[in-house]
Amino acid sequence: MRALVQRVTEARVDIAGETVGRCGAGLMILVCAMRGDGEGNADDLAARVAKLRVFRDGEGRMNRALLDAGGSALVVSQFTLAADTSRGNRPGFSDAAPPEEGERLYERFVEALRGHGVPVETGRFGADMAVHLVNDGPVTIMMDR
Repeated sequence: MRALVQRVTEARVDIAGETVGRCGAGLMILVCAMRGDGEGNADDLAARVAKLRVFRDGEGRMNRALLDAGGSALVVSQFTLAADTSRGNRPGFSDAAPPEEGERLYERFVEALRGHGVPVETGRFGADMAVHLVNDGPVTIMMDR
């Protein structure tokens, strides 16, 4: 699985003008299941994200994880993270998991993150979404598992 993790002061996702998920200070996480991924990949990635130390401690260093900082997460499915641009100008997405598998692993990731005690809201798998966020730092990290 692949995730693009952004430290945010706030984020929300809208579908057809209606807000379906939001978070305050915390993490905006775009997630993509890759072909060949399984439940273990989702669980491992969720554990790594939950423990990712990107929040400032008392000395201003990135030394605290999401729960240490009292934050929450907004998780949105994003199959375009699987884009392959090595052969021209049009990205290919054949490395992404098939939609049914992608949705199952996306949901598994969300539940695994919640299992670590992280308050999580989500977008809607496969929907046309508008994501709004204020990146804090900016801090943006790509993670694979």
